[in-house]
Amino acid sequence: MKKLEPSNERPSAGHDDPYQRHRPLLFSIAYRMLGSVADAEDMLQETFLRWQQTPHEDVRDPRAFLVTILSRLCLNLLQSTRVQREEYVGQWLPEPIVTGPEGDPSEPARVGESLSMAFLLLLERLSPIERAVFLLREVFDYEYPEIARTLDQSEPNCRQILRRAREHVTQERPRFTTTARQREDLLQKFVQASAGGDMQELLAILSRDVVLYADGGGKATAVPNPIFGAENVARLLLLAPGKLLPRSLVRRVLQVNGQPGVVSYLDGLPFSVFTLDVVEGLVRTIYIVTNPEKLSHLPPLAPATI
Repeated sequence: MKKLEPSNERPSAGHDDPYQRHRPLLFSIAYRMLGSVADAEDMLQETFLRWQQTPHEDVRDPRAFLVTILSRLCLNLLQSTRVQREEYVGQWLPEPIVTGPEGDPSEPARVGESLSMAFLLLLERLSPIERAVFLLREVFDYEYPEIARTLDQSEPNCRQILRRAREHVTQERPRFTTTARQREDLLQKFVQASAGGDMQELLAILSRDVVLYADGGGKATAVPNPIFGAENVARLLLLAPGKLLPRSLVRRVLQVNGQPGVVSYLDGLPFSVFTLDVVEGLVRTIYIVTNPEKLSHLPPLAPATI
């Protein structure tokens, strides 16, 4: 399955070209900034074009140059897409991405956590500039002078922006962490209870104030508004097979946005993706994406292995 950087079609350039060398970093920043694989790829393409048009002998630090171009392009796009997201049909969720069965062992834990649906939605509460400063500092370990140069801000201003961003994020972030094994175990219980129609088992693993968000974008079957409360969510999940979803779906448990998730396929193509946000051993939030435009970058169903 595809990992964090999904596109195999890259602008032609030599393997030693700085753009190609730093492309994984650029995609990592762009995807977290925008929550969209398609938009991230567009920003990388535009960054590559500007890199091509710049005399390379004038660039002392290609990595800083490329990150600066990309970050400013993402800021401009974020400012324009906020209106579009306000007019979006139903719930807006980030585009899910398959990140591999084991993730990247070289990535710090906080980098992997910053891919989760919960974290990406948390970033939506920040202004574009707060989002950029927060990601560069907290996720990618940039120093204040680097951030200031990248975003064309003063260092004191960057510190103030980060302080505000941290306050917003801290208010919403759960106080208790959950291990990968706990998430995997809970996902298995969730899948079994849903498939078996076991209402009591579902209620046992759902937080009382659980919320379900579904993003169909007006192009696929989805619940237009959030569903609140364990009983309401459980009823919807048990009603969905055959009522809201085709019975012929094939499901696979995969790593989605750095956490265990389920990708469902119809006729071999991705039909839906769902992931869970787990807090204190219970499912607190359920994210379901069925908008076909947000699933088009995912690979088709892999052949079954014996």
